[in-house]
Amino acid sequence: MASQHTLTPTWLDWPETKVLIKAFARKKAPLRFVGGAVRDAVLGREVTDVDAATPLLPEAVIALLEKSKIKAVPTGLAHGTVTAVIDARHFEITTLRRDVATDGRHAEVQYTDNWQADAARRDFTMNALYLSPEGELFDYFDGIADAKNGDVRFIGDPALRVSEDYLRILRFFRFHAHYAEVNGLWGMPDEAALMVCMGQAALIETLSGERIQHEVMKLLAAKEPSHTLQMMQTVRVLPYALGLDLRDVEIFVRLEELERALDIRPEPIVRLAAFLYGIGAHMAKEEALDILTARLRLSNQRVKALLPIAKHHKMIQPKLSERQQKRALRYLGQTNFKRILWLNWAAGDEPFDELHPYRGMLALAEHWSPPVFPLTGDDLIKIGIQPGKELGELLRELEEEWEAGDYRMGKEELLRRAK
Repeated sequence: MASQHTLTPTWLDWPETKVLIKAFARKKAPLRFVGGAVRDAVLGREVTDVDAATPLLPEAVIALLEKSKIKAVPTGLAHGTVTAVIDARHFEITTLRRDVATDGRHAEVQYTDNWQADAARRDFTMNALYLSPEGELFDYFDGIADAKNGDVRFIGDPALRVSEDYLRILRFFRFHAHYAEVNGLWGMPDEAALMVCMGQAALIETLSGERIQHEVMKLLAAKEPSHTLQMMQTVRVLPYALGLDLRDVEIFVRLEELERALDIRPEPIVRLAAFLYGIGAHMAKEEALDILTARLRLSNQRVKALLPIAKHHKMIQPKLSERQQKRALRYLGQTNFKRILWLNWAAGDEPFDELHPYRGMLALAEHWSPPVFPLTGDDLIKIGIQPGKELGELLRELEEEWEAGDYRMGKEELLRRAK
């Protein structure tokens, strides 16, 4: 039996939500909102995506939506999910279901009209909350109390729930990173769940890299992931997730302190790069990146963002002259320059005070726009320099002179020096 409460989040009054509610009400079809939107509404957090559930079969949902001139997209018919597209908002609507067979990676589902059976197949108590269009809140497993207390708790036996889907090991830690902190205090993880996750950690290796990457990146987007990452390191979950045997994750604590000290908006990609620092000196960062790329099946875009950090982290050091700083800034670009600086600073043991040389380097990156070298190979060819190795060497020499002159020389002066 569900405990009942009331809740009226702002998203119930979105025009698009009202259109969806009206479509189901017109056919007197049951509809409840479920999952993250309800959980976050209970906690007073911002909600951008809203999902729903219904005992109607997917085909009936599609017909109902189309009858109301709502675009229906069969995004996951194998699992009973249809997406309703209303203007710019997408609502995933899933038929109530129960798992009848699982193998740790995939589930065979059976549709049901029992709301509690649908709730029982979900992973955590805080994710098994349902909200009616009228604002009635249905809580079958004390998920409201767990959400408010920061308790990430599996529904039923943790060992059974993990055996159904091994990804739940990583989800347990991801939810801990996002929800275990309450009023500035971090709650202790559920001990039974933690022991199961530790004992079954090797099963993470059977999951696809894309699924692991999805959970890791969401974890790294938490406000302060270091508490959770330290726990994952202690129970030896991180090596199975990343394919890397980290020496420590202290850099994440320092990185969070640096972000606060400099008022930096946390970037998950920078935190991902911090794993390359956690390996210590026993492995080159480029080699670690190769392993991480293969393990997480990183996209080309993410590898492109990480590669300069792995290859050129030594370019940023506290004792660089201003000329060297400008050269590095020109070569790396502002984004890579700042990311490497943050990570190198966090990886050290220097204080984040106003006197540190990195403060001045950050100011340079913020206020100095690297000029473009005004000369090209074509310019040299036009004055009679033959294409080839010598032209390239001359161009590099002229660029070094231009840098040494603090970028003041113009194209005409450089051409005179080339003759």
